[in-house]
Amino acid sequence: RIAGIAHGTDVWKGNVQDLIVEGTATLKESICTRDDIMLYLISKGMDPALSFKIMESVRKGKVAKKGEPNWPDWKQQLIEHGVPDWYIGSAEKIQYMFPKAHAAAYIMMALRVAYCKVHHPLEYYTAYYSIRADGFDYALMCLGKEELAKNLELFRRNKDNLSDKEKLVMRDMRLVEEMYARGYEFMPIDIYKAKAKRFQIIDGKIMPSFMSIAGLGEQAAISLEEAAKEGKFLSREDLLQRSKLSTTLVDTMYQLGILGNMAESNQLSFSDLLFE
Repeated sequence: RIAGIAHGTDVWKGNVQDLIVEGTATLKESICTRDDIMLYLISKGMDPALSFKIMESVRKGKVAKKGEPNWPDWKQQLIEHGVPDWYIGSAEKIQYMFPKAHAAAYIMMALRVAYCKVHHPLEYYTAYYSIRADGFDYALMCLGKEELAKNLELFRRNKDNLSDKEKLVMRDMRLVEEMYARGYEFMPIDIYKAKAKRFQIIDGKIMPSFMSIAGLGEQAAISLEEAAKEGKFLSREDLLQRSKLSTTLVDTMYQLGILGNMAESNQLSFSDLLFE
């Protein structure tokens, strides 16, 4: 029932939510999935075929959009069969709603995800960051628990003024906060081991993907992964040439410590020779 009202349109907000808060109806009595309408109307003694037609018109939003020519007659029949005014009013607001089986499938999936999150945490976080974390940012989230806490606090102070993109970033930061609290950590990106899009579990820690670096898009990440397979980079200059990344991105990776002490140029200096 919760999955039904959470995924429908104009089912919860301004509708079932108000009924429950005001004490007019309980969750069990409210319209939560489309099946509820037909089964409830049949229980009130209405013709099953008509109950089905009413359910279909309501769940498609035809009644709410005033596009159902039979609604005045149907509404009168609802009243005659003892359907309360609040129920009819709720039906008249619905723009779209789930079937019960669809809502049940969502709950089954949620239970599977929850099981993995509890019993296979590293696999869960790795999969989530690889697939769902559209706001993930290596610089904000992967440099340790303390650094994340500082960044998250800044976002929380400004939460009422965040852009849509920043809201995604904050959502992912909160999941990372949870991960740190459970005792799991990231490991620095290894330019020769990291994947373009997929996070990995290595030695009990999670290595982020190249795409977790802000500004590094999918094609650039794939190009970098392919270039790394060709062998060690002689310098940042060599990295630029082989990966086709921008100078800005390479500089960012260097500042984040991902490139270690990689020389800037292919040219060997006198000091390089001395300390070789």
